[in-house]
Amino acid sequence: MFSVLTDSFKSAINKIRFADDEKSLKKALDTLKKSLLKADVHHKVVKELLRTVELETKAMGIGQLNFLKSLKSNLTKILTAPGNQGFVYASKPPTVVLMAGLQGSGKTTTTVKLANYLKLRKKKVLVAACDLQRLAAIEQLKQLCETNEIDLFFNEDEKNPTKIAKDALKEAKKGLYDVLLVDTAGRLAIDDELMSELDGIKNSLNPDEIFYVADSLSGQDAVRSANSFNEKIGISGVILSKYDGDSKGGVALGIASQVGIPLRFIGTGEKVADLELFVSDRIVNRLMGEGDLETLAEKTSAIIDEKQARKITSKIKRGEFNFNDFLAQMEQMKKLGSMKSLMGMIPGMSSMAGQLKDMDIENSVEMKRIKAMIGSMTKKERELPSLLNNSRKRRIAKGAGLSQMEVNRFLKQFKNAAKMAKKFSGKKGMQDLQNMLAQSKRQGIPR
Repeated sequence: MFSVLTDSFKSAINKIRFADDEKSLKKALDTLKKSLLKADVHHKVVKELLRTVELETKAMGIGQLNFLKSLKSNLTKILTAPGNQGFVYASKPPTVVLMAGLQGSGKTTTTVKLANYLKLRKKKVLVAACDLQRLAAIEQLKQLCETNEIDLFFNEDEKNPTKIAKDALKEAKKGLYDVLLVDTAGRLAIDDELMSELDGIKNSLNPDEIFYVADSLSGQDAVRSANSFNEKIGISGVILSKYDGDSKGGVALGIASQVGIPLRFIGTGEKVADLELFVSDRIVNRLMGEGDLETLAEKTSAIIDEKQARKITSKIKRGEFNFNDFLAQMEQMKKLGSMKSLMGMIPGMSSMAGQLKDMDIENSVEMKRIKAMIGSMTKKERELPSLLNNSRKRRIAKGAGLSQMEVNRFLKQFKNAAKMAKKFSGKKGMQDLQNMLAQSKRQGIPR
């Protein structure tokens, strides 16, 4: 999602790689200027950033490391707007969050993503359907909440969104919910009717937070819209949606510096799990192609059960990893979000993540075939892969609608993967894995 800006920064840094004079610094700054403007960063932000980086680099001594140090430091400053970071809970539950945004910004989907994010962190969340303007908005919320086992409050007979919001708050207090997320109506453009409705809901709920969902693909329009919402109803945070699309990335710098409202989350894919905390120094590391292992660790720790992980590791060490374990691990992976997003967090892998595009492993043809094969096995065969002789393989192939050659290929891959997992499960294996990560991180730093 940061590929355009990351490539731009690498290109600028390379201009100063083999020289330490003012000419090379000017070339680096010129490259940086063109790249930032192309990435839709506001010209005033670009001008101030370049001026500061130039002065600091000259003061420290012209060179690649000093240029990189100044660039990272100033990008972090730009992205760190005053206010709350991440999700802040009220002293007395429920924490009430008003979700606002223009129509088509991904507000409803983002509301469910945020609910899922909080649910994975053991919070009891209620979503209120208060968008009565868009046709099928309530139906969309129903489907998304049902699929992801999230509680939803709605009243299709009530036509007053403020009344629904009030009733939802009563329900949240009565049901001892930790968080109430209120999905409000959007419009194609900002108008008095929209603001009046939002203001009415705001006054009736007195929310702890007002999150504005900004469409990353709309570039500078997203900055202007965020500014207008902030002036009219006041917003406490911005969530950038669709940051995995063809976004040039400059909108993040624009909102933080021009609106002065902290970016709280970013949507990094189409899956409900594809929502991440916006932490400025980590984002800058990813912009530089250095990955973000901290966010990756936090994401996995919120989803992967430690007790279950130890149990799987123990089975792998004993060579007892079976097809039931495989399916369970795939379910865990699904909760982590898109592979593209995960790859972008690993040092040195950002360029590879860009090539993945919208690859969806869970819904791929290969994964559907694998699930069909495992579904055609008996309970005992799933638990003991060693039982699979030729006659059993033929039966499984027929049940899955595949050839025996395809079944053999999958079983060979499964066997090899289990061997590799066993190799890395011991102390020596973990040391090898750490060495690989360290090497990839060194390679990921722009040269």
